[in-house]
Amino acid sequence: MYVALSVLIVFCLLLVSELGWRRQWFANEFGRKFVHITVGIFVAFWPFILSWNQIRLLSLAFLVVVIASDRLKVFHAIRSVQRPTFGEICFAAVVGLLTFITHSKGIYAAALLQMALADGLAAVVGTRYGRENKYYVFGYTKSIAGTLTFFIVSLALLIGYSIFSVKGLPVTYILLGASVATISENVAIRGLDNLVVPLFIGLLLTKL
Repeated sequence: MYVALSVLIVFCLLLVSELGWRRQWFANEFGRKFVHITVGIFVAFWPFILSWNQIRLLSLAFLVVVIASDRLKVFHAIRSVQRPTFGEICFAAVVGLLTFITHSKGIYAAALLQMALADGLAAVVGTRYGRENKYYVFGYTKSIAGTLTFFIVSLALLIGYSIFSVKGLPVTYILLGASVATISENVAIRGLDNLVVPLFIGLLLTKL
């Protein structure tokens, strides 16, 4: 029942994004990040209602949906960007890959929320307020506003994890984790940050 409900909720979010794209409620990046943030937040808490094997199967299913969407030209909002990107594929893949790194529900949630919230909000803020503070990494446009947003949200998520975890995290590791995640988001171009950042946070928290 929970698997079916999870699929239904994600499908409804995709339909809302598609409707928003067709009616021009969302600009390209805003529409794409609506899916990125809402689906990412929901998926981050899957371990609390689904088994690890169920999450892996759903990850594979979403990977097929993403590839089929690109081939069939549906769900425009999740792919309507002006640059080549593997972001959606990495998004679907990391949902399952994280389950092989950790079986901690808290670590899984913290790692995926880095992708959903830190990366998603950085893109939104960067698009809105980053026009006057741009810089370039490997030919891709970044902004100080977006990068600072990513760092602050990443820091907040790690602090939140530390507060609710059993052992907590030293301040130095919180700062290090947020800093490396921010650098990774900058250099992992073409949407690869959707894969690199959650895996890094998952590995870091698992080791600690």
